[in-house]
Amino acid sequence: MGVIVIERTRAALDHLSNAAKGLSAVFQFPERLMTMTQLRAFLALAEAGGFSAAAHTSGMSQTAVHRAVSDLEHMIGGQLVERRGRVIWLNAAGKRLARGARLAATEITAAVADMGFDSGGEQIAFGALPLSRPYLVPTAMGSMTRTHPRAAFKVLEGSWKEMVEPLRDGEIDMIVGALRPFDIADLYQMPLYEDRLVVAAGSKHPLAGVEQPTLEQLAAYRWIVPPTNSPLREQWERVFNGTTTPETPIECGSVMIISRLLPEGDFLTLLSPDQVALQIRSGLLTQIGAPLDRSRRMMGITTRRSWRPTATQRHFLNCLEQAAAVMRLEFPQPEERNSGWV
Repeated sequence: MGVIVIERTRAALDHLSNAAKGLSAVFQFPERLMTMTQLRAFLALAEAGGFSAAAHTSGMSQTAVHRAVSDLEHMIGGQLVERRGRVIWLNAAGKRLARGARLAATEITAAVADMGFDSGGEQIAFGALPLSRPYLVPTAMGSMTRTHPRAAFKVLEGSWKEMVEPLRDGEIDMIVGALRPFDIADLYQMPLYEDRLVVAAGSKHPLAGVEQPTLEQLAAYRWIVPPTNSPLREQWERVFNGTTTPETPIECGSVMIISRLLPEGDFLTLLSPDQVALQIRSGLLTQIGAPLDRSRRMMGITTRRSWRPTATQRHFLNCLEQAAAVMRLEFPQPEERNSGWV
């Protein structure tokens, strides 16, 4: 337990030190003078966006929150909060310190969890990108709840742009979904499996069972296409580039609506296997032909490079890997890759 506390506390102080570096013209090591009361009040203000709301969420008086934030500003010799009447927001220095304080608090929370003192159950906070929501994420969560019934989840939904800053701030610890095709200095990307788009249709479609349909056969039927200017729409347009373009009476980006429409007529559409895995397994939908070679995307997990998962979080990572292994079996990979994940 002592080793756990020392390692996590060092990591917490490192986060504070990096956030406070260069902020103060008064003290050389301002992070050593900050108190938990000051940081708790400051984080409450950062999250609530007002002193009154911060006092309510932190259980402190409004005067105490004012005093704590003012003491922090005095310590660094500059402002952390901009005030215009009742409107309050963090400036650049405030955002930087808030990120460091939040990551430091995350380390302390992790220490408590690692020692088994969290009687209420450990929370697993992560973001789910669209491709991970139909199968990968719920399958892993279901497996986790069976083995760790006291584990709690906080799941954010949105795009990569909406969730990358919460990841960096420590509000979530991982993003599950399509990986970026480039390296990111402060983030680590762990590949799970390669996703390739497939042509999907109702299970009774005339092309069901055709192993290698030609473009002419595919173009002979009506298509449900993604919205204009979307990445999936660009993929679809490349499929029929230079050939006869099929009829497209329906433009829709909702997988729920598309999945319901496909069995109602001889429609075709282009989707990720993840998005229709359950419908294909249940026999409602079917895959037409082989996955498209020119539509590969790597699915995986994105985390902070500084993140060290707890035992419970590691188990959830294992659940994600196991769910991904099932996807690799059902939709064989053209090549396997070693992740280098430690």
